[in-house]
Amino acid sequence: MPKKILVTGGCGWLGSAIVRALLARGDSVTAADLSVSQPLAALAAREPRLAVEAADLGEWSQVVDMFRRHAPDAVVHTAAIVGVAPAAGIPLKALRVNVEGSINLFEAMRLNGVRRVVHISTEETYGDFLSPVIDEEHPQKPTSVYGLTKLATEHYGRVYTRDHGLECVNVRTCWVYGPHLPRLRMPRTFVEAALRGEPFHQPDGGDFAVDQVYIDDTVQGVLLALDKERHRYEAYNIATGVAPTLRDTANAVNRAIPGARVTVGDSGPYKHGGTVLSAIKGALDISRAREELGYEPRFDLQKGIEATIAATRAGPPH
Repeated sequence: MPKKILVTGGCGWLGSAIVRALLARGDSVTAADLSVSQPLAALAAREPRLAVEAADLGEWSQVVDMFRRHAPDAVVHTAAIVGVAPAAGIPLKALRVNVEGSINLFEAMRLNGVRRVVHISTEETYGDFLSPVIDEEHPQKPTSVYGLTKLATEHYGRVYTRDHGLECVNVRTCWVYGPHLPRLRMPRTFVEAALRGEPFHQPDGGDFAVDQVYIDDTVQGVLLALDKERHRYEAYNIATGVAPTLRDTANAVNRAIPGARVTVGDSGPYKHGGTVLSAIKGALDISRAREELGYEPRFDLQKGIEATIAATRAGPPH
């Protein structure tokens, strides 16, 4: 049965992909963001089941008004300052946006009788991986500002679940990638240089291994978590279950684009944005998501890189 879903951060990269997937299956959607993007505004003009809303989750009156007017059945919460390097540069703003904004959202849900929210969390809440593959019970000891804010949001969700009957489900993604990734990091940097016919060399992190999940698989996991009738767990790893190295990623681009010359060196550990040291990574165990949600990633690294290349060549969605 179609539902009314509020997607916070709905004009963002991942949020807009979730909005489009919800519309494609028949749901009605309110896409809320600080400002309305042109692609989502154009889509709303021709799609009566989509409403776009310029709203700041940090402004309580705007959040309450939005719930009053749109009366969602459930929420997908993607709004955040995303990424280790961006959050490290503006730690107080990251706290206000990622944590205070989430509290306002949970309060509005409580007051309006909206029970379920799927919160897009991150492997950064785990901090340094203690083994090559980790599951959802791994200790959560974040080493980054971004991870701290996301763990705080998870904890607030647990309190609202216990005290107010909300159902806050955390989807812990890993390095999500795909066409038109808004942050200038690999594999975008690899792909765009190769498409321009330029060599690209990343000097460090060649053996750095991290689970990388194509955006369509992330969207699949989010919708499965949104739809499950009863949850036995409040967190799911949504990734691939394997951890290619950065050198593996470069080689995947080189295989996909004839003549590409993407290389990665071994001069030191990987740093986000070239400045912020990464936590130790690896793969996320996705057994729980498979068993409980029916989640199955459709894109291995090579297939995901090839899909990214094809969509990049085609241009942004309209």
